[in-house]
Amino acid sequence: MGFDKALLDIICCPVTHVPLELMTDGDLQRLNSFIAAKRIKSCADELVTETLQEALVTRDGRMAYPVRDGIPVLLEEQGILLAQLNAA
Repeated sequence: MGFDKALLDIICCPVTHVPLELMTDGDLQRLNSFIAAKRIKSCADELVTETLQEALVTRDGRMAYPVRDGIPVLLEEQGILLAQLNAA
């Protein structure tokens, strides 16, 4: 079961209130490679260990949220700051 894209019209980032969109496959693959390398932490400063099948990203590209079983997990502590992808 995939994410219902109709929800994108009514949901936004719970922290910044920036609209969300579905993360592209390429960006998702890149994020998952960093997760597999144990280089990604959630906003709660916990290591993200589970690769993502889908994710939502803020339109400004700063934050991502996992989608699990078609349900977006829009909790601040589950958010992933995407600046980590640019860290050396």
